[in-house]
Amino acid sequence: MTPSPSRTHLVLIPSYNPGRKVLQTVRAARAQWTPVWVVVDGSTDGSAEWLSAEAAGDPGLRVIVLPQNQGKGSAVLHGITLAAQAGFTHALTMDSDGQHPESLIPDFMAASLAAPEAMVLGKPVFGPEAPALRVNGRKVSNAWANLETLGMGIGDSLYGFRVYPIAPLMKVMHGTRFMRRFDFDPEAVVRLCWAGVRPINIGAPVRYFSAQEGGVSHFKYLRDNALLTWMHTRLFIGFVLRLPLLLWRRLTG
Repeated sequence: MTPSPSRTHLVLIPSYNPGRKVLQTVRAARAQWTPVWVVVDGSTDGSAEWLSAEAAGDPGLRVIVLPQNQGKGSAVLHGITLAAQAGFTHALTMDSDGQHPESLIPDFMAASLAAPEAMVLGKPVFGPEAPALRVNGRKVSNAWANLETLGMGIGDSLYGFRVYPIAPLMKVMHGTRFMRRFDFDPEAVVRLCWAGVRPINIGAPVRYFSAQEGGVSHFKYLRDNALLTWMHTRLFIGFVLRLPLLLWRRLTG
């Protein structure tokens, strides 16, 4: 049965060269929610054409094609700007490569509907196939994120399966020229915490597919860790400047 269309919450999938997995991801998401929007971020693998053909026969699917790759954060900002113009208030973001649990979309949306002022964050549950370097490396980013927010309760700063309230996310994104690429997910949760948006954490499995299974990864260890290091340097400076306000919130909240 096709889900009834929501007028407030949509699924937003930023996508860059995901390969054929994207069709499985989108179809699985559509089985759980309506509407689903995909922002094709300058892909060159044919996925824009595949998805456009899919959308031609599915009114619950919208495909937005950006002519050049701009980065995940930019793709999300483009999508939520159009969503806000269409009257939507919340967006569930998920990756296009099949790593995120589409079966939990209704649960995350229900949590958001029950607490619309909050952001609903996926807390990853890793399987045995998860690369140890990735699993252990994210602990560093999580520690920094919780320091920079005085422990507001960010379960995981990097996992992109989450529901954002659109208005505060647009506000924090327009307030900085950063968080446009891989740095989007961790910087978004820190800055939203600074803005007073509380996190709700829900456990969610994450899947890592081998190349034989159609898995595609654009993670570059040195490049992306350098980007995260620079991001946390900036955020720590911002944290120090905001420390009196954060302490006051903690004491009076």
